[in-house]
Amino acid sequence: MQKTPIILSKPPAERSKQPPPPTAPAAPPAPAPLEKPIVLMKPREEGKGPAAATTTSTPEGAAPAPPAAPAPPKGEKEGQRPTQPVYQIQNRGMGTAAPAAMDPVVGQAKLLPPERMKHSIKLVDDQMNWCDSAIEYLLDQTDVLVVGVLGLQGTGKSMVMSLLSANTPEEDQRAYVFRAQSAEMKERGGNQTSGIDFFITQERIVFLDTQPILSPSILDHLINNDRKLPPEYNLPHTYVEMQSLQIAAFLFTVCHVVIVVQDWFTDLSLYRFLQTAEMVKPSTPSPSHESSTSSGSDEGTEYYPHLVFLQNKARREDFCPRKLRQMHLMIDQLMAHSHLRYKGTLSMLQCNVFPGLPPDFLDSEVNLFLVPFMDSEAESENPPRAGPGSSPLFSLLPGYRGHPSFQSLVSKLRSQVMSMARPQLSHTILTEKNWFHYAARIWDGVKKSSALAEYSRLLA
Repeated sequence: MQKTPIILSKPPAERSKQPPPPTAPAAPPAPAPLEKPIVLMKPREEGKGPAAATTTSTPEGAAPAPPAAPAPPKGEKEGQRPTQPVYQIQNRGMGTAAPAAMDPVVGQAKLLPPERMKHSIKLVDDQMNWCDSAIEYLLDQTDVLVVGVLGLQGTGKSMVMSLLSANTPEEDQRAYVFRAQSAEMKERGGNQTSGIDFFITQERIVFLDTQPILSPSILDHLINNDRKLPPEYNLPHTYVEMQSLQIAAFLFTVCHVVIVVQDWFTDLSLYRFLQTAEMVKPSTPSPSHESSTSSGSDEGTEYYPHLVFLQNKARREDFCPRKLRQMHLMIDQLMAHSHLRYKGTLSMLQCNVFPGLPPDFLDSEVNLFLVPFMDSEAESENPPRAGPGSSPLFSLLPGYRGHPSFQSLVSKLRSQVMSMARPQLSHTILTEKNWFHYAARIWDGVKKSSALAEYSRLLA
């Protein structure tokens, strides 16, 4: 008991001679003062060895806790206990031995969205082979909408998909994300898009542009109307139709919305093609049977997308209420036996395109939308001048179009498509990356489909 009062009775003298003892734990490079707390603690626990003194020195006082880090050889377990929780928080899912300075960079890289797409890429090339480059732009989130398009050659599929995804009518068509048909391609009667093109927006909407659909009846119709056919179509009709059916059956399985673009009303062979593609469509894989070739799926659990008929290059008389009713009635009769969701999800009456028509004007409203010529905007902005003897007031009025502007209708169509329901494509919820792998498996099953092979054999 005398040693303690002797040490405490000389604090002024000892502070002038030995200032490190009270600040020894805070000084990092001084190894000699670090052993003094250990020596002072040893008399209290004489029954234990030197190793026990070092283990008890850290929990006794708050000051010896920092010295445990610069002296790892004496107690490695001491350095692991305070640092282990830090590594678990910073390196969660990023590795175990990564340095602490790299963790924030890696964490920010994982939180950043993928690179914004500036143009479309191939999902299926011109040889009908699957491409894996699209997965680099996909995320692990489930709020995704997949929109596909079908249509004949030259109907404006790529233009419509570009305007719905990332472009505006005022931009140059050469800058569209889906390249439109060039003048040279029109002259030789070819198609700009081959296979399936892929593009995803920042709103997480996937757009799939496809090559023109062709069937024997459509080919005969083009030949009879003296339309030029590109060299790639100088193949057996069954082979050409097989490619078109594969693409259509694929879209009916992996898309939430499929837009059918036509530039004149209407082609009966197009509806026969849609019904055939629905017939050979792969069945939705069940949870217990993942094979896409199984045909034992119930009708109630089968998936069918929303089908939207887009009348592109519509004329002024197409917007007449009486003709509008006839168009809806004809499509309803032609698609009466289809399981595709071709009605009840899109309406031109509800988006104020026809403000004078009541909501019950159409007996059976199908998913039909009309879009006029894009070039009609320039003509309407420069109406012809009034002739001699006419009132000068009429020369100041805009030309009569009979329908809203092209920009207004495209905007309304975009809002209608983006607000559509997004049902589950399979029996499990798919993320964007899972959808990519699911689509790759469906495409492989479509190419090996026995139903398509049998249908091709019957046509031969």
